Amino acid sequence: MDLISKGIVKYYQLMLQGDPRVKGLPLMDSPLPTMAICLSYVYFFTVLGPRLMENRKPFEVQKLMIIYNFAMVICSIIFVYNDLKYHWLTPQASFKCDPVDYTNSPNGLRTMYNSYFYFILKFVEFVDTLFFLLRKKFDHITKLHLIHHGIMPFSVWWGMKFVPGGHATFFGFANSIVHIVMYIYYGLSSLGPSMRPYLWWKKYLTAFQLVQFIAIMGHSFQLFFRDCNFPKLFGLWIGSHGILFWFLFTDFYKKTYKKPIANGAIKSSTKSKEVNLNSSLDGNPEKKALKNGLRNSVTKLKKSS
Repeated sequence: MDLISKGIVKYYQLMLQGDPRVKGLPLMDSPLPTMAICLSYVYFFTVLGPRLMENRKPFEVQKLMIIYNFAMVICSIIFVYNDLKYHWLTPQASFKCDPVDYTNSPNGLRTMYNSYFYFILKFVEFVDTLFFLLRKKFDHITKLHLIHHGIMPFSVWWGMKFVPGGHATFFGFANSIVHIVMYIYYGLSSLGPSMRPYLWWKKYLTAFQLVQFIAIMGHSFQLFFRDCNFPKLFGLWIGSHGILFWFLFTDFYKKTYKKPIANGAIKSSTKSKEVNLNSSLDGNPEKKALKNGLRNSVTKLKKSS
């Protein structure tokens, strides 16, 4: 009991060290509600949601998807604009060392509230998964998707509580630039099959996301080599997320864009072999049996590939 009591005391002492400006903002007094929402998200979309949709037909949500995706483009643009105006384009901002402005100055407050806006958007993005569920696209609710959406609100909460500005804003800034492009892609995709010829650049969107994580890692870990009035612990916290997502998205990139090319090459090679066999054996009555046998072998090869 004594150990539990000490843990509770330390927890409340830690909460008291948070930025006093965020006190009273919804969800910001304790990480527990955010953690509960994130855990509920994972449970609902992996267990309860699929059960509820099991005997139901997919919902028609195309119009809602169009509205949502382009609304998210606008929200991301608003965040980037505010981050530029009130932080990154100010004389105090620096990509090398950027302490948090904890004052009630106009720029300090606006940066803090803009960070809170980013935090709330992480919950709004749960709608991505909701559309997959309603359309019964269960295969789209992957491990990558669940980890990415499931941990982000909880991860951002700690930054919002203790460092809502300064060096920490780069993560949201870079991420929101990517989200502008990403939700434009999703919005165009939701318009229907007629847009498919114009969506050839999905591969490059994923590559753009990977570049984002490399930038976040570099920006965060540089704090360990500089004398900067910004908590190195949060540099580690942010940078570790960059590492995690870099590996997850790299795995997705390899599985999505590398494997189909290899399979295509095998099939193309197999088809070429079949054509060559036909051209060399046709017109030779003495080799009909051999031709049939080789054709069967090619068929088996195609099935195995």
